[in-house]
Amino acid sequence: MAHQVPEDGTLLPLMEEFYTIQGEGYNTGKAAYFIRLGGCDVGCHWCDVKESWDAELHALTHADLIVANAAMHPAKAVVITGGEPLIYNLDYLTAKLHDAGIRTFIETSGAYPISGEWDWICLSPKKFKAPTQSVADVANELKVIVFNKSDFAFAEHHAKLVGPGCKLYLQPEWSKHLEMTPLIVDYVKANPQWEISLQTHKYLNIP
Repeated sequence: MAHQVPEDGTLLPLMEEFYTIQGEGYNTGKAAYFIRLGGCDVGCHWCDVKESWDAELHALTHADLIVANAAMHPAKAVVITGGEPLIYNLDYLTAKLHDAGIRTFIETSGAYPISGEWDWICLSPKKFKAPTQSVADVANELKVIVFNKSDFAFAEHHAKLVGPGCKLYLQPEWSKHLEMTPLIVDYVKANPQWEISLQTHKYLNIP
């Protein structure tokens, strides 16, 4: 999938980059520059960006250009997502972002070992490829997507893998949110160590 990407991370398959409002999780409501990298082998059937799966479809872009584009925006915060961004070595990109005074955030399934320098790590584990313990150990936020009732047990399993300071979120999968949100509300009321995350960007109709 990523055979042509240099191991030093200077070139990355950039699917899209855009300035928006973070829509979900702990940092909801904050302006950020999103960098979506192509390439994913986790294969969630409900994924809303399946066009990100094939890295070959997305042009290799120099990390310095990505940093320069991000630096043009008022919010000095970058969210790196995918696809599955940890397929790639993100040490170079995040070091350059930090050099430019930009904070770094990642959204990952945790399926690959951690790389990069991060101000915030959001682990969103998937059933199709278990997260590595190296990511769980350093996660600031655990965000579990609730697609059906069995996902509550899945969430509790992963809550045991993260550190004691990790924020715990349950988020309804968008196509099932009318059905799952009431269940999540009841669950969080009974288990208040969890919080609810909503995809507010979809309610706001922004990318």
